Amino acid sequence: MKILFIIENYYPHIGGVETVFKNLAEALVKKNHEVEIVTHRIKNTKEYEEIKGVKIHRVNCFYSRYLFTFFSIPEAFKLAKKADILHTTTFNGAFPAWLVSKLRKKSCVITVHEVWVGLWGELSEFSWLKRIIHNMLEKLIYFLPFDKYIAVSNFTRRRLVEIGISENKTEVVYNSLNYSLFDPKKYNKNKTRKEMCLSDEFVCFSYGRPGISKGFDYLTDAIPIIIKKIPDSKFVLMLSKDKAYRSQYDKLIEKINDLNIKNKIILLEPARENKIPAYLNAADCVIVPSLSEGFGYAVAEACAMDIPVVASDVASLPEIISGRFVLVKPKNPKEIAEGIIKVYNKKYKKTKLKKFLIKNNVEGYLKIYKTLLHN
Repeated sequence: MKILFIIENYYPHIGGVETVFKNLAEALVKKNHEVEIVTHRIKNTKEYEEIKGVKIHRVNCFYSRYLFTFFSIPEAFKLAKKADILHTTTFNGAFPAWLVSKLRKKSCVITVHEVWVGLWGELSEFSWLKRIIHNMLEKLIYFLPFDKYIAVSNFTRRRLVEIGISENKTEVVYNSLNYSLFDPKKYNKNKTRKEMCLSDEFVCFSYGRPGISKGFDYLTDAIPIIIKKIPDSKFVLMLSKDKAYRSQYDKLIEKINDLNIKNKIILLEPARENKIPAYLNAADCVIVPSLSEGFGYAVAEACAMDIPVVASDVASLPEIISGRFVLVKPKNPKEIAEGIIKVYNKKYKKTKLKKFLIKNNVEGYLKIYKTLLHN
């Protein structure tokens, strides 16, 4: 089978969505399927290269993922001629993928990670005008008649149905995790702590992009409460400094200074996926204070590393979390603090580890592809 992915970002761009498609594309190649990627070209990357059998075509669009929506159409149209299935995701690859699929009369599926329709005012840092525009554009994407809408969790599927997508056109395929990478036996806790100049402190780790939806603002407000109960606590934060989140990052730094907790915090530069497990393994507690998550990679990764997790009881997180954990109310610094204190006192919930295997992910997508090809 020949699958063409039309997605705005791909490796080496770092992010949960990029990880999803990199894992899927490489696994499909291992199963002897032909995979090509059309993506936007970021700085210091080649226009074309092959990585682990995946053929990557990077479109020159002035390094803008927004312009990719239009500049990608000629390349996608050319490559779609030999493709059996087109596959895309929100946001900027959706329209060109749908358009090309219609022009080439090919089936097209869209993976939906998170539905923000009606929530842009609450979850984004955009101006009121940008929120209105993004809300409208997201609606338009979902109401393009894709052949299948693939949700990454049951929560996301319910949200799709709520906004009017036919349940018959939706399927759930969970994202996957690389458990050979996220294996606690492979990492030395003391070694990583030593590298960060840590020893016997109670280490709390949190990471991701500092957008409003990730809730880092509430975690920061919780730190003074935690320090009073756990004086030897230390907070390791790995936050993106990407241009899109720079204002939120700067606001968090300002708040840290205002709260006089700078000496309790270690700020790390964003690391590639293969570095994350060591940092997780060095922690005593991982905090995921999100206000919304379509899947929740940070939760799944921490659970795989057998680290106790404090996470918001919202969206898909209760569906994904397992192992040792405490769920807390979102947007509530006091609850976050109490959750971390519970972990410190080992008063967390314990369940069997949920595994999100690449095998199940690939089989789920292949089943959908084959069904569409035989219709």
